[in-house]
Amino acid sequence: MVDDRVQGLLYEQTPKQRFDDLILADTVRTACIELVEEQNRRDLLHSYGLDARNRILLTGPPGNGKTSVAEAFATELAVPLLTVRYEGLIGSYLGETSARLKLLFDHVRTQHCVLFFDEFDTVGKERGDQHETGEIKRVVSSLLLQIDRLPPYVIVVTATNHPELLDRAVWRRFQLRMNFPLPTRQQLELWFCKFAKDFPSPLGYAPRTLADKLHGLSFAEVEEFGSDILRRYVLALPAADTPSIIRELLVQWKARSIVYPSK
Repeated sequence: MVDDRVQGLLYEQTPKQRFDDLILADTVRTACIELVEEQNRRDLLHSYGLDARNRILLTGPPGNGKTSVAEAFATELAVPLLTVRYEGLIGSYLGETSARLKLLFDHVRTQHCVLFFDEFDTVGKERGDQHETGEIKRVVSSLLLQIDRLPPYVIVVTATNHPELLDRAVWRRFQLRMNFPLPTRQQLELWFCKFAKDFPSPLGYAPRTLADKLHGLSFAEVEEFGSDILRRYVLALPAADTPSIIRELLVQWKARSIVYPSK
């Protein structure tokens, strides 16, 4: 339950995604499962003078699973997922953002939870950037201090599409760093295999063919393509022709991927 004092700084989500629902690289899946095991056996680790890892940095282009992984951590651990609200966190007065950060972290330390910073470069920017103000530099310093003070039972997951913008000291804080690139053809083929299994009629296209045609898209874009198929199918009932629907959509999606030169 989010305290009234931090209502504008966080929002609590009910996590639903599990790691089994996600198409992940083997190394990423293994790392995630190992961290969940560490969290579930914190007491054993503590008896040996060890702490479970709890600081995670996710990088990569948008739409490839970073947010879903944060949600899956919360689901697998059966804990709340608390997402930072930057519109409430970032203040316009000197010291205001740092004060709100302290309030936020004081709250999350009271419970076993996943704290999620999406677009983490918003608050974790490189302090050496000459274009940034002194206030931003103070915010980064305050953020690093608060992350260092987190107990092992608070899992902080941060995600960024622009890792090059992060302060170098930010990188050192995270024990687990994972990159989420665009999906491979094999991953897209697996996605379409699952999609075809759940779809109410035969697709008329092999998963490998669809993966080849849509290679270069993010998982989020491919999921939207799948939603487009289902919408057109439902609207065409009872005479829906799924292969024709997919053929037309492939033409539309190819056209929308064209980058037109600026005038």
